[in-house]
Amino acid sequence: MVYIESWDEFVDKSVQLFRANPQSSRYVMKYRHCDGKLVLKVTDNRECLKYKTDQAQEIKRMEKLNNIFFTLMTRGPDVDITEASMKEQAESQQTKKGRGRRQ
Repeated sequence: MVYIESWDEFVDKSVQLFRANPQSSRYVMKYRHCDGKLVLKVTDNRECLKYKTDQAQEIKRMEKLNNIFFTLMTRGPDVDITEASMKEQAESQQTKKGRGRRQ
């Protein structure tokens, strides 16, 4: 089990791993509050991918990865995941409306 340093590489490899064997793949998140570390792990019992961070801004990235996996698990491994990313961006733009001073 080697930690992958690059976030983009971790996401790409983990999606490929899930698509190759969706029935036995697992996605696990582990957070240790005392250390302030988040560890993400994707495995299919043969290959294990891990990513570790202690940066708070990485939480948004983790949420995007969760949405990708939710899409793959509910719609099937052959679905286009760019739809999930575009839908998420549209929702974030709608929530920004209404912030600030009233006029």
